Amino acid sequence: MHPGDADLVIRCLSGDTEAYGALIKRYQAAVYATAFYYVGRYGAAEDVAQETFWAAYRNLRSLTDTNRFGPWLRGIATRTSANWLRKNMVRVRQETPLPHRRTLSIEDVRRGPDALLSTAERYEQVHDAIDVLPDRYRLPVVLRYMQELSYDEIARFTGDSPDEIRSILHRAVSQLREILAKQATLEVDVPWRRAGK
Repeated sequence: MHPGDADLVIRCLSGDTEAYGALIKRYQAAVYATAFYYVGRYGAAEDVAQETFWAAYRNLRSLTDTNRFGPWLRGIATRTSANWLRKNMVRVRQETPLPHRRTLSIEDVRRGPDALLSTAERYEQVHDAIDVLPDRYRLPVVLRYMQELSYDEIARFTGDSPDEIRSILHRAVSQLREILAKQATLEVDVPWRRAGK
């Protein structure tokens, strides 16, 4: 059985660096996704994620409820991302953003270049629709459908219950379908790739 966050935090506070390594491994995808969600740049998101874990390590003694490490870490990731944006706003405004990165599957390649272009366009449209969602829905959508985290992993990171995450995602997907249908650029039935629980 895997130790809980509280146990790992307590072990870390007593000098066990491997315990902090386990926390990093547990939350690295969520922290990176949070950073990328805010800063929109791959390299910057990696830097923000690294700074987030470093700041959390330095301030671990300030965590009052060791059972809420995930939501506490999410707050640090959000503040670190905001600080990065504040420091780099002039440069960000002058840059042309890179398109959202997507891993190609063997099925994509087999369908040929026209299908690849169509898939890439749909992928960009879904990302644009996610940007229109209310703040409360965006991060869970990114964590679930882009990072493929389970409901439990998302709940541990956000501080919501798995049932709340399911409800949020259900409402978010409904809104995404409406947004995409209004844009009239995608079929109403969005082809989500479901992540395993």
